[in-house]
Amino acid sequence: MARLVGFYPGSFDPLTNGHLDVIERACKLVDTLVIAVGTHHSKKPLFSHEDRVALLRAVLEPIGKRTDTEFQFVDFSGLMVNAARAAGAKLIIRGLRDTTDYNFEMQMVGMNAQMAPDLQTVFLPSSPHVRHISATLVRQIAELGGDISAFVPPIVLKALKK
Repeated sequence: MARLVGFYPGSFDPLTNGHLDVIERACKLVDTLVIAVGTHHSKKPLFSHEDRVALLRAVLEPIGKRTDTEFQFVDFSGLMVNAARAAGAKLIIRGLRDTTDYNFEMQMVGMNAQMAPDLQTVFLPSSPHVRHISATLVRQIAELGGDISAFVPPIVLKALKK
C-alpha cells in the first residue's frame, strides 16, 4: 500500500512549541512527513541551516517513534510546490494561528493550486495553548535577552544559550 506523504515547510528559526503542535497533529494524517527547512538568501537566521536541521532531527525522533511516522528532512529555497513535488508529497501541511494567518494562507493556496493542482493544502489550527507563539516573536525576545523557555523545546533553549 502506498504511504501518504505530507510536506511541512518553514524556516524553523527557531523551532517552537507551535511548530511541534502542528507536527504532532500532522502525524495523525500522514505516514511520512517531510520537514522542509527553507532558506532565504536575504534573511539573517538565528541558527545556521545545519543547526536547525539537527535540532529538528533530535526533537522529532521520539515523536516519530511514538506516532509511527517517518520523518524526512529536505532543504528548499525555491518554490514550495516544486520542493513538495520533488519530495513525493500529496499534502502540504500549514498551521494557522489566527485570521491573519488564514488570510495569507488562502492567497497561497490559490496561487499554489494554479501551479500545482495535484497538491492539496491541509490547514491545522494551532492548539489554544500555543496559538500565540510566533517564531519571529520568539527570535526577537531571545535577541533581547528575554525568557523563551515556555515557547521552545528544551534542546532549542539550550542551543540558544550557547
